[in-house]
Amino acid sequence: MEPFIGRRFLGLLAAGVVVFTVAFGHAQPRPIIEGIRSGTPPEWALLQRQLIRMSSEACERFFSRFFDERGYFLAYERYGANDGPDDAIENLNNWPLLHAIGAKDELNQLVLRGWEGHLRQYTLARDSHVPVANEGMYYKEFHVQFDWQHHAEGVSVFNLMGLSNPNYAPNKRRAQRFAGLYMGEDPGAPNWDPVHKMIRSLLNGSRGPMLRDATALDWAGGPFEVEHRFFMEHGEKNYDETLAHYQDYTEVVGDHPLNLLSTTLAFQAYVATGDIKYRTWILEYVNAWIDRAKRNDHILPSNVGLDGKIGTAYGGRWWAGTYGWGFSPVDPTTGKRANRNRVPRTVLAFYIAYVLTGDDTYLEVWRKQTDRLNAYQRVSEGEIETPTMYGEQGWYGWRKGLNQDNSQDIWWFSQKLFDRRRAPAHPWLSFLEKTNPDWPVTALRKDLQTVYARAQALTKELSTPDTRLADAVLDLNPAVVTTLMQQTMGAIHIARPSWSKTSPSIGGSPLFARIRHFDPVRRRAGLPEDVAALVTGMDLTTTTVELVNLHLVDHRDLIIQGGGYAEHQIHYVVVDGTKHKVEAPWVKIRLQPGAHAMVELTMKRYANPPTQWFPWDRQ
Repeated sequence: MEPFIGRRFLGLLAAGVVVFTVAFGHAQPRPIIEGIRSGTPPEWALLQRQLIRMSSEACERFFSRFFDERGYFLAYERYGANDGPDDAIENLNNWPLLHAIGAKDELNQLVLRGWEGHLRQYTLARDSHVPVANEGMYYKEFHVQFDWQHHAEGVSVFNLMGLSNPNYAPNKRRAQRFAGLYMGEDPGAPNWDPVHKMIRSLLNGSRGPMLRDATALDWAGGPFEVEHRFFMEHGEKNYDETLAHYQDYTEVVGDHPLNLLSTTLAFQAYVATGDIKYRTWILEYVNAWIDRAKRNDHILPSNVGLDGKIGTAYGGRWWAGTYGWGFSPVDPTTGKRANRNRVPRTVLAFYIAYVLTGDDTYLEVWRKQTDRLNAYQRVSEGEIETPTMYGEQGWYGWRKGLNQDNSQDIWWFSQKLFDRRRAPAHPWLSFLEKTNPDWPVTALRKDLQTVYARAQALTKELSTPDTRLADAVLDLNPAVVTTLMQQTMGAIHIARPSWSKTSPSIGGSPLFARIRHFDPVRRRAGLPEDVAALVTGMDLTTTTVELVNLHLVDHRDLIIQGGGYAEHQIHYVVVDGTKHKVEAPWVKIRLQPGAHAMVELTMKRYANPPTQWFPWDRQ
């Protein structure tokens, strides 16, 4: 598709005066008037606003097609890892981010309706064949019992809703309740062991931990018709193959690194309430796992017994456990073993701890683990290979090249040259390093093509609610946000799929952003209408962003915040070589009609407690 750019409009925008207002807590704003920039708006700015608009409109059509007026996702309701409740709400993945970038308010209302409907829908939905779910798949508005690969996917929308709805009281209460399930605050869900600082089972939730070996039924859910009725994402042809998919998923007792993803709930409760207990628990749990890695040759073990010792739940094998280092179950659709080590996904908890502290210890544990894996490299047919798995036979699951998992993310957090050298090239990073100037336009054009293709595919999708599983149309979700996040906020997209091949697919992530924008006139999150932003440079202390007001007649006010949750303190703002003192987490900027400005922010990163509250609500 060749997106319409509005070429006559390109020549109409005139130069504009840029007026800056710096926020000083309760003090009166102080105006700073800067120089004039002339010229037509850049192509990337027009494409960026077009992508935001097209994605929003496509999402509205997607919602009207697959959700009803109650907010229920119209599908055959099942319990299970393949197509359970977590997949149903994932159909709204990235929608909160799209709105927080600047999409229309109607999108935010659809997210709220879909989330509330989802909770009602799966509280009422039951599976009579799975004992823990025969009174509802959700209890206390949370999944009754599952692993944190799927829990995390199920809270991906919830954990980002506060970006646009910080005052939404039901979600604030939920954040506290959900976090309490894992902090020992709910006696009906004894997931947390405060003595050994561990979560007691890989399968856990609002009805507590599973303290026995799991069965295939616990994972697959009850019998259902498959052949000639449903699209099966994992390729099973009948229910027996669905059960067989999980026949090896037995070892669940004890702690597993995947449980670290529960820290996303405590982080959400912390940014919503400011209560220090959530920060304390996150660091206590993450630190416990750092200690376990130190005692295991700097590799995170994938099984900790109920006695708090590595590997004791399953014969002293540190690599044991479902989704662990040695987990290679038979895939019934191929008859071959598939390597399903999910330990790399748990890095998200260490990023959260880094945001809370700025302490490099939380990144170093992953550098050391990567170094250990690379130390076991071998040469096969003239190429270096490194292992991804470990079992009785030693290291296996060989992959070409050195292990670089999470390396680009780690550099993004640390901003250290050492970490950049360990990470591979990426088009976005090449742009920031001034070697790929065409990236803003080419990336936006590609995303516009993706939105268009998904919108077209939506018109050809013929399933009905009784022939549709919860995961059937995930690939048609038209909220395409990765490039928008990188350009407007200098943000990384920890999601499914991730922004980078070296970053694992993870659900439930909060927003990791260098800056974030707000509209103080409309009192909402995101770029104001007609405004585009492009982060053109980042280093340890500075962020450079290009701002454009595409409107010919009206000025636009916006706020730039340091970090996704005001965790960065802005010291100075520089415009056209003139430096102005800020000393606040945010700065307010006025863009006159047609204005085009370059803004450089000098900041101390991770200097403030993170909060989801809007800037005007913190005064």
